[in-house]
Formats: sequence, structure tokens, C-alpha cells
Amino acid sequence: MSETHTTIASSSEQPPPAEPAMGGMRIWDSFSSILMPIGAIAVALLISGLILLAAGYNPIEAFRVMWAGAFSDMRTFTEVLLKATPLILIGIGLAVAFRCSIWNIGAEGQFYVGAVFSTAAGIFLADLPAIVLIPLVLLVGTIGGALWAMLAGWLKVRFGASEIVTTIMLNYIAIIGTGYLVTGPIIEEVGKFPQTAKIAEAAYLPRFLPPTRLHIGFILAVVLAFLIYLLIFKTSAGYAIRAVGINAEAARYAGMNVNGNILLAMAISGGMAGLAGAVEVAGLTYRLYQQISPGYGFEGIAVALLANNHPLGIIFSGILFGALRSGSEVMQMNAKVPSVLVFAIQGLVILSVVAFGAYSLHASRRRG
Repeated sequence: MSETHTTIASSSEQPPPAEPAMGGMRIWDSFSSILMPIGAIAVALLISGLILLAAGYNPIEAFRVMWAGAFSDMRTFTEVLLKATPLILIGIGLAVAFRCSIWNIGAEGQFYVGAVFSTAAGIFLADLPAIVLIPLVLLVGTIGGALWAMLAGWLKVRFGASEIVTTIMLNYIAIIGTGYLVTGPIIEEVGKFPQTAKIAEAAYLPRFLPPTRLHIGFILAVVLAFLIYLLIFKTSAGYAIRAVGINAEAARYAGMNVNGNILLAMAISGGMAGLAGAVEVAGLTYRLYQQISPGYGFEGIAVALLANNHPLGIIFSGILFGALRSGSEVMQMNAKVPSVLVFAIQGLVILSVVAFGAYSLHASRRRG
């Protein structure tokens, strides 16, 4: 297979596809990228407030409790960052796929596969020292997620199968497969709960800001967001990924390996989701559970769209969604808001973000 990077023939008379944003359009895109998240959250909170009011609850008090549950002190804020960590990792991976116009809806399954791979490494390679075992656990999880995503990518480039359908179906396989593993082949021997034994302590991610639970996985997520930003916007490989996303046929005519870039985008996307699963195991749960993800893979889609698929913006949108998740839990306990309404509020935020993102994408394509 030819190079995955950009390979533009010097003798080609056709220039590579250009980015659509120029001059005034760049100003408009920057302006809309700021307004879109604010508008999406405002609309979601307004509708949520009306629902709470109709159900007999004080929306102002409920939102006050939600805010306090996320930002009242250092402990609550670190819990927000803890929940934001997998969302940032998944979001930056999805941003790569989305910029290549590959709709990877399988981050949830890739998260599970990464968690399975990393748990196996943490259990069966327990004799290794921490300086070796920690990077190995994270690397194995990343590879697991990447391979799972590349399976859908291969089906697309080889048979033309829709990545939306294949990634959704692979989600079910990964989740059900994890359930089978933790209730059978690798179930914890003591207690017989649907979970594995703990990974080796040498595989635990170090914590900082004690006595909080925040671990170095958050720093890793932020660093990777910057690296993915550099990859997408400052390298030829990133340019090729974006060019394929803008116009695959023009990119092919310019000498780019379209299929190779699709596989590369899926590998990066799935690898980040798999790494999120590995970080969750090595930094928080220390074992594999049947339902280890509360929906991080699906929520990561909204995180990426809210930031307009910009890796640096995903840091902030991930923290926002971490705050919503953490604050909603406190709102349920302290404001006595039923869990069904809490889930409805979270769903409205995601729906609003996706709707605004779809509108922004449609508008940018009409301008382009």
C-alpha cells in the first residue's frame, strides 16, 4: 500500500484541494465557533428549566446545586476533571475522523476494547516494574481501540460499507463481548461478581493534588490534545486527512492516498478511545466491569461537535461535559431531582449540541 501521508506529484497541474475558509469566512467561522457552544448550552438549559418547572421543581435552585456540585471546592472540581479526561481523549480522536468526513460512531465499543486489552496487560504482566507496566498498559489499550476502529475502516475502503452502520454494530459486539468476559473467562475468582480481579498496583496511574482522585491521565489528555492539534493543522499528514474530508475525489486526483488516510483517521480515532478505556482502568477503576462506561463514547461525539472538531477547544468542551455529568449527580442527590429528569437534561444538552453542530456544518458547506 502506498504512503498514508500526502504524496502530491510535483508534475501535477491540478493543485491540492484548498481549505474553504478564507478572509471574511475565517472571521465568520471563528465567530460562529464561539457562538455555537454558548447558544447550544443556553437553549438546552432553557428547555431543561421549563421541564423542571413543569415537574414542580425550582429550576434556579436545581441549577445552583448543579453548579455547586461541580465547582464549590477543589475536590468537586477535580472530580469534574476526572470525568472530563475520557471525554477529552475520545473527543480529540473523533475530531480526527470527523475532519476526514468519517463518521465514527463506535468510540463506545473502542473504549471497551481498550479497557479489555489494558486490563489483560495489567493482570497477566503484573511482574513488570511500574516504569514499564504503566506505558505498556496504556499502549496496549490504544492499540486495541485502534484495531477495532480500523476494522470498520477496512470494511469501508474494501467493500464500501457505511462506517456509521459498522461502528454501531461493533459497539454491540464489544460491549456484549466484555460482558461475556467478566462473567466467565476472566471473572474475579473471589466473590464471583461480574468484574475482573484488580490489575497490578504497579499499573496504577500516579495521582496528583492529593487527597483527590485526580491522576496524570488528565495531563496526558491535555498533552495529546495539543499533539493532535499539531498533527491536524501543522503536518502534511493532517493536511491530507482534512483534504480527503473536504473532497475525496479532488484529493485522489492530487495524488493523495484516500483509502490510506481513511484508515489512518480511523486508527487515530479508535486509538484515542481505546486509550480512554485504558486510562479509566489504570487511573480509576483498577479492574474491568461489565458496564465500565457510562456512555463516554457517545457523549464524546457531542464534545467534539461542541468544539467544532478543534482539539484545543475539546479540552474546554470536555471539562464542560464533565461538569454537567458531575453536577447532575449532585443535583439528583441534593435537590431531589429524579434521575429520569437528570438524564433528560443531559440528553437535551447533547441533542442541542448535535443540532447546532449539524446546522453549523450545513451552513459552512453552503458557504464553501
